[in-house]
Amino acid sequence: MAHIIVVGNEKGGSGKSTTCMHVATALVRLGFRVGALDLDLRQRSFGRYIENRTAFAASAGVDLPMPDYRLLPEIDPATVPEGENPLDARLAAAMADLGPVSDFILIDCPGSHTRLSQVAHSLADTLVTPLNDSFVDFDLLARIDPETGKVKGPSIYAEMVWSARQFRAQAGLKPIDWLVLRNRLGTQQMHNKKKVGAALEELSRRIGFRVAPGFSERVIFRELFPRGLTLLDLRDTGVEQLSLSNVAARQEVRDLLIELNLPGVKPNF
Repeated sequence: MAHIIVVGNEKGGSGKSTTCMHVATALVRLGFRVGALDLDLRQRSFGRYIENRTAFAASAGVDLPMPDYRLLPEIDPATVPEGENPLDARLAAAMADLGPVSDFILIDCPGSHTRLSQVAHSLADTLVTPLNDSFVDFDLLARIDPETGKVKGPSIYAEMVWSARQFRAQAGLKPIDWLVLRNRLGTQQMHNKKKVGAALEELSRRIGFRVAPGFSERVIFRELFPRGLTLLDLRDTGVEQLSLSNVAARQEVRDLLIELNLPGVKPNF
C-alpha cells in the first residue's frame, strides 16, 4: 500500500505547498512513484505549482521529475450512498485510483478546517505540519500562559490531530508519525526564537510529535513557484554555479527527507 504523507496546518502562509512540492519531486528523483492531491479546492497552490512545472518543462524542453497529480474526481450525487458525504466519496475515489500505482501519496491540505482536511488527517501515515517560527502560528497547536510562557493545553489543530489518531487506533491502523517543521527560522539566536523552541519541545513531549528545522526565509522559494521549480532542479535548468544560499537551501531539503524517515528512502542528492 502507498505510504500517505499529509501536509497540514490550519493557517495559510506556513509553507505547506512549498514543502509538498519539494518532498514530492525529491521522492520522484529517488525513483519512487509519487501521487499528489491538493485538497484546497479554491486556491490549489500545490496544484498550480505542479501545473506551472508542467508548463515550464514543455516550454523549456527539459525533462523534470513529476509527481502524478490528480484532481478530485467529480461524482454524481445520486450515486453517493445515503448518509455518506460526497466529498468523502470524491477523496476515496482519488485514493483508490492512486493507491495501486504509487509508493507515496502527498496530500496538501487547505489552511483552514474543512471536512476534506479532517478526513485526510485520519489517512496519514506521516503528518507534516509546517509552522512559521512565531507564537502566532504556535497558537494553533497550544494555548500559552502570557505571563509565564508555559503551555496551558492543546489548541484547535492539535485536537483535530488527536481525533485523527483516535480514529486510526480504533480502526487498527498504525499511529501517525507527526513532524512539526519550524519554517522561516532566523539565523540569529533571538529571544523569541528560543522561547518558541522551548515551548515546542515541551508540547512535543505532551502530545507526541517530533520537531525539526524546516526551510529558512529565502527569496529563492518565491522565485521558483512561477516556473514550478524546486531547489533540486536548478542544475537541470542551466544553473551551473549555485550560490552559497542555494547550496544551504538544498541541504535543508535533504535534511527534511532524512527527518521524515520514510520507508525505503535514502536521500542521495
